[in-house]
Amino acid sequence: MSRKRRIDPAAGEQALHLWCSTLDAAGAPVDRRTLATAVRYSLEELAVRFEGGSVEVRVPPFGVTQAIDGPAHTRGTPPNTVETSPEVWLQVVTGRLDYGAAVSENRIEASGIRSDLSAFLPLFTREGHPRG
Repeated sequence: MSRKRRIDPAAGEQALHLWCSTLDAAGAPVDRRTLATAVRYSLEELAVRFEGGSVEVRVPPFGVTQAIDGPAHTRGTPPNTVETSPEVWLQVVTGRLDYGAAVSENRIEASGIRSDLSAFLPLFTREGHPRG
């Protein structure tokens, strides 16, 4: 079943690119709306590329998605979860931060046998463009 996008891919890529360029320029952080759009777009991209419901990825306060093929949960706390801040999530999906390193540094909380997303990330280049 394909997922329906809520974020226009062009707007999402623009927000992600802006976040990346601001980070590279060591300027002021992007505004909250841009940050939220970049996070939501990247969560949608994960769910579109790796459909499934075995892992729940949470990036409070902006979004949550279920992705990765495997057994899906339907009620209660999911057995496989990944949770982190918006900034760490965007660093990981753009390859600026290694997923395994972020987990070992406690910058990402990951639980469950399917919570290792190393094989699926990064989704984007350091500039915020989709990887093939």
